[in-house]
Amino acid sequence: MKAILFIGDGMADRPVAALGNRTPLEAARKPNMDEIARRGISGEMYTIAPGVPPGSDTAHLALLGYDPYEVYTGRGPFEAAGAGIDMRPGDIALRANYATVDDALVVKDRRAGRIQGTKPLTDAVGQIKLSGAQFIFRSTASHRAALVLRGTGLSYEVTDSDPHEIGKKVLQVKPLLRPSEDMELARAILAGGVRKYLGRRRGANKTTKLLNEFSRKSYEILKNHPLNRERVMKGLLPANYLLLRGVGIAPHLKPLREKFGITGACVAAAALVRGVCRMAGMTVIDVPGATGSVDTDLNAKREAVLQALKTNDLVVLHVKGFDEMSHDGNAPAKVQFIERVDAMLSSLIDAADFIALAIDHTTPVSVREHTGDPVPVAIAGPGVRADEVSVYSERAAAEGGLGRILGKELLPILVDLMGRSKKFGA
Repeated sequence: MKAILFIGDGMADRPVAALGNRTPLEAARKPNMDEIARRGISGEMYTIAPGVPPGSDTAHLALLGYDPYEVYTGRGPFEAAGAGIDMRPGDIALRANYATVDDALVVKDRRAGRIQGTKPLTDAVGQIKLSGAQFIFRSTASHRAALVLRGTGLSYEVTDSDPHEIGKKVLQVKPLLRPSEDMELARAILAGGVRKYLGRRRGANKTTKLLNEFSRKSYEILKNHPLNRERVMKGLLPANYLLLRGVGIAPHLKPLREKFGITGACVAAAALVRGVCRMAGMTVIDVPGATGSVDTDLNAKREAVLQALKTNDLVVLHVKGFDEMSHDGNAPAKVQFIERVDAMLSSLIDAADFIALAIDHTTPVSVREHTGDPVPVAIAGPGVRADEVSVYSERAAAEGGLGRILGKELLPILVDLMGRSKKFGA
């Protein structure tokens, strides 16, 4: 048996006054999503845990059956893997934003006007070489990029250079200070682990020095780059600084084939999601026209799913545009995009034995950020104990037969319905 797992990034919401106190899912005409709910079983899902706003990285780890509290070290490694960088054990990875700063290094725009076409800048920065580590730098989409440090004696226990706010000066990377470093050192000494502790500190100091030097050199390259001089002449914001954040060390994820005995493929444009899926041992499919925004080619993604089903047990279809509209606070546009995506799903309902509708997190247009609200989930297919829920929405799902589950429980439930789970015990 085969299954499609559809993930609507940020599609869940809270009631919106302008929509008659309905959520965008409740306001949209979505006959295909409703049909899946009508045929199947629905429920509410806390992707991470009750009241915990999920990051996109931890949410997708959970939806693929991993416990984020056990395997997550930071977003950087997934972003790097999504950019096509072959992550090795011990690699340190960070996310990077092309940003605009003034001469005092005060951030004027964290996305450099959502710049496109950064390849000339990336090629120039990619020439940076520093003693102590190999630097691998690659663009992902728009203003985003990924940076990997490869070498010995490195650490992910360092801070961001991104102040995460406009109007603030870029930060120096520093060793990550623990809540009580003196107590940690005391415990390490008592446990005979002082060498290990001091080794961690040396690694953090080395990594800090390297990242600050990389930031300095990349700034010198970017502020004088012909592309940025041209942008300034045209009245556009220059991409003259790289803000670093989300540092992490490459985690080891047991591949889905070993964990659940299934093969998987991923149809997604977002580098982060592609990276999570690649690290889970899934085949990541490149789809021309897939952008990770509302202008994505939904028909091309649908065709890629249909092709992937021929050679895989599970195909993950990730659509990002809902989250973009939520962060922009645009409820009408979110409703319209839900309706567009629903039309695309019409030919996928019966393409596999099972189809599951899931959402990685709630992103209310009123908040413009991820929140800890539960999200609706629905599964349809042979043998599913269909309940009385007939629409796919936040409030309707609360009445479903699945009850409330955690994100990490969704894929095991789906795998069991597919007849691929193993008995626990004699």
